[in-house]
Amino acid sequence: MWEWYGVRMRETITAADESKPVVNASGERVGRIVAAADGVASVDPDPGLTETFLSMLGWAESEGDSYALQSEAVAEVTETEIRLKEF
Repeated sequence: MWEWYGVRMRETITAADESKPVVNASGERVGRIVAAADGVASVDPDPGLTETFLSMLGWAESEGDSYALQSEAVAEVTETEIRLKEF
C-alpha cells in the first residue's frame, strides 16, 4: 500500500472493493467489481466494450456475466475506483 497526496492506494482488490467502478488508464469506465475473494476479482463489463478490448484484458472467456480481473492488469486501487494499467 502506498500514499499519494494523502490518498491511500493499493494494488490488491478485496471484498471491500465490491461495486467499485473499474476504469482504464484514460479514466474511462469499463465495468464494476461484482465479487472479490481469495485474491480474485470478478468484473461485470460495461455494455459496448469491444471484443478487442476484452481480449487485451484476457476476458475472452467468461464465467457467466462477469470476467476474472488479473492482478497484472491493475495499476491501483483507490477509495473510489479500480484503475487499470495502460496496454
